[in-house]
Amino acid sequence: MPLARSLSITSLSGLEEWDEEFDLEDAVLFEIAWEVANKVGGIYTVIQTKARLTAEEWGENYFLVGPYVESNVRTQVELIEPTNPALKRAIDKMNSSGCKVYFGRWLIEGSPYVVLIDVAFTAWNLDKWKKELWDNFSIGVPWFDREANDAVLFGFLTAWLLGEYAAQCEEPPHILAHFHEWLAGLGLALCRQRQLPVATIFTTHATLLGRYLCAGSVDFYNNLADFNVDKEAGDRQIYHRYCLERTAARCAHVFTTVSQITAVEAEHLLKRKPDIITPNGLNVKKFSAMHEFQNLHAQSKNRIQEFIRGHFYGHLDFNLDKCLFLFIAGRYEFSNKGADIFLEALARLNYLLRVNHSDVTVVAFFIMPARTNNFNVETLKGQAVRKQLWDTAQTVKERFGKKLYESLLVGQLPDVSKMLDKDDFTMMKRAIFATQRQCQPPICTHNMLEDSNDPILTCIRRIGLFNSSADRVKVIFHPEFLSSTSPLLPMDYEEFVRGCHLGVFPSYYEPWGYTPAECTVMGIPSISTNLSGFGCFMEEHIADPSAYGIYILDRRYRGVDESCNQLTSYLFQFCQQSRRARIIQRNRTERLSDLLDWRYLGRYYISARHMALAKAFPDTYFYQPHDSETVSLSCLSVLSMLFPPFG
Repeated sequence: MPLARSLSITSLSGLEEWDEEFDLEDAVLFEIAWEVANKVGGIYTVIQTKARLTAEEWGENYFLVGPYVESNVRTQVELIEPTNPALKRAIDKMNSSGCKVYFGRWLIEGSPYVVLIDVAFTAWNLDKWKKELWDNFSIGVPWFDREANDAVLFGFLTAWLLGEYAAQCEEPPHILAHFHEWLAGLGLALCRQRQLPVATIFTTHATLLGRYLCAGSVDFYNNLADFNVDKEAGDRQIYHRYCLERTAARCAHVFTTVSQITAVEAEHLLKRKPDIITPNGLNVKKFSAMHEFQNLHAQSKNRIQEFIRGHFYGHLDFNLDKCLFLFIAGRYEFSNKGADIFLEALARLNYLLRVNHSDVTVVAFFIMPARTNNFNVETLKGQAVRKQLWDTAQTVKERFGKKLYESLLVGQLPDVSKMLDKDDFTMMKRAIFATQRQCQPPICTHNMLEDSNDPILTCIRRIGLFNSSADRVKVIFHPEFLSSTSPLLPMDYEEFVRGCHLGVFPSYYEPWGYTPAECTVMGIPSISTNLSGFGCFMEEHIADPSAYGIYILDRRYRGVDESCNQLTSYLFQFCQQSRRARIIQRNRTERLSDLLDWRYLGRYYISARHMALAKAFPDTYFYQPHDSETVSLSCLSVLSMLFPPFG
């Protein structure tokens, strides 16, 4: 096996000629999103990971624009004086007019410049701006929707910033503004309405209405053409938000979305077909030797095993060396994220493992933040008992070792019967008695605020997975983001993922899917669906995804029960793999990481920006579209040569 990395996807034939010569010296890029230096969801990851590549392309002419959140600024942003003279004059002008605008460097890879606007400081303008919004766009925003109010303030302030910057430029500027999601979209509509010299891009990472409709248990994708979108948005009291999103999509010079399946959704719900698909990427860390990430997996797995030892104390009647760790993670949307079908499949898997007398034990983690008031006392006690046992074992070991050392010093073989005295046995017996437990190991690591109504806990009660000794499938619900400072499971998310064996993401609504993408980059197999952007992307680029540890569940053309049976089959087959087969599969999964690298996927964003500049400034820029079909087929053929099917 070669130590060096195989041929990179970014050097595959068909991609290497994708070069566009655009003179960006006189152009300025503003990338605007509510999640700039403000983590809310997946868009934060998109912007944060893409920043280095974009900063390399645009240099000093790249600025991110987001809201000023003091707690985030303290830890993530270094405030400095604006480096661009025109931008400095624009910010000074806004600050002298009653705004609070800050400039700095975001302390992430690439260290991009950020312009942060204090939205709350200008709330006194809200009523005036709402009236202007109604007069110009006929969109009314109710007073009680705080998120929509923030979107109005943020939109007017970003449009003000771009207009002021254009006015302060000595020569006619070529401004490109990229807006992410509906929260930033109003600024785009205002730029077009005010006829500012700005080329605009709007990217929707997930449509508002689509998320709400899928949460309502409808056959969404097979009835897209039949929805009365105005009525559906009104029934869910999000019509004003929907109008803001649709207006931004319709007004943009270039409209993009993150996957082909979301493009179909946007075409029906937002009434505009996206101009280009811009898949989300990651910054891939490459290892010089193939075994390095396998070592990281072993280290992280050992730390998860330590947690398991404490969590299941008194009931640790299974072999940890034959224990598989599965997990699902993300926003707590029980049906949209597929937690419902995952739990049902786990119940069926439990039955299959028991009737087949399997010696494999599955521990399934649910990492989904929910409302809690504290850690579960029983869970904390488990980790304390584990630590006490470890300390007892270390004490006895030290005393044993000292007696052994002294015996060998005098040239005698030790009398094993005298190596442990009465005190040692007393200490060990007390430690064993401390591990006795009358109740079952807890399902949830925290005390839930609404335990009786919680969807996951309610489903677990129905299917009867209570972590009993007879169960081959154990469930742990961790309703909090993972952190290395946690007293329970002191691991960062990346470290936790590396220690697991399989990520399970049977989502019904997943416009892209960063969680399976992160698994792939770290060499962890995953289960996705043909309703997720990631799943569709992999099906398009790879002939047989399952051969590379990417299992695609059919949730579009099968009923819930059929999909659940298919998921159960995938899980049971995975449990039957040997340890060597899993190691080989992880190697093959990790090889696909180049396909998800921003070095490759960033080119779609580059094309979108060039397309917008050509549309807004046709006298200066020209854009020739690429044949993406040729690129995809080229990827597919070379991938098949590089990575022959597994097994």
